[in-house]
Amino acid sequence: MPIKKTLLALAAALLLPVSLFCEEWVIPRTTYYITAEQQQLPDFPAPPEAGSKKDKADLAALREWQLKRTPEDCARANAGAHAGYEEFFGDLSPFPRPLPPAASAILKRVKTETDGAAADIKDMFKRPRPFLRDAALEPCLGRIGGLAYPSGHATISRLFALLLADLVPSRKKEFFARADAAALDRVIGGVHHPSDIKAGKRLAEKLYRRYKKSPAFRADMAALRELLAKEAAAR
Repeated sequence: MPIKKTLLALAAALLLPVSLFCEEWVIPRTTYYITAEQQQLPDFPAPPEAGSKKDKADLAALREWQLKRTPEDCARANAGAHAGYEEFFGDLSPFPRPLPPAASAILKRVKTETDGAAADIKDMFKRPRPFLRDAALEPCLGRIGGLAYPSGHATISRLFALLLADLVPSRKKEFFARADAAALDRVIGGVHHPSDIKAGKRLAEKLYRRYKKSPAFRADMAALRELLAKEAAAR
């Protein structure tokens, strides 16, 4: 009996990380801004075909970054691993810190809906992570799960940049530069192909155009503008 109990405990311990790992990649879907149908993009361009010239260029770029990246590069990339607004734009944010609860709630809504739409595209193409395709690649961000195309980090960082640029047009270049850097960090860290990044930016542009037609999104943008106006008046 003690041996049986020990074996059962060992089996449970071995299964637990698998369960946790699976749950980590369950992405919630919301339709707060646009409908489920509007989130579907059946004509979204496919990733480069495996073994094609573009695909080989993707892997070559990753190998090149692996050779020249520094520990500081990897630490910076890891700092943005959770792809949150504060991680990407906290030090550039036009909002006060800590982020006002109303702004935080809106930005979380934007991220949740965008992450869900990106996950749908990922599932449509099921492109593996680059390190699963090339044994020479060792990602410094770890051998994470999930799919590669498009990059969720590139998608949400770009979408946040579009949102911020609409709120503060004079800082558009600054916001886009930060989003581009955050997206590139995923290539430097070895978990995304360059074409995944390009696709993520394209997806953000498509989604943002649809969000801007949404009354709920326009109301949230008006609320964010009001917060910025109050902050400016208080200075």
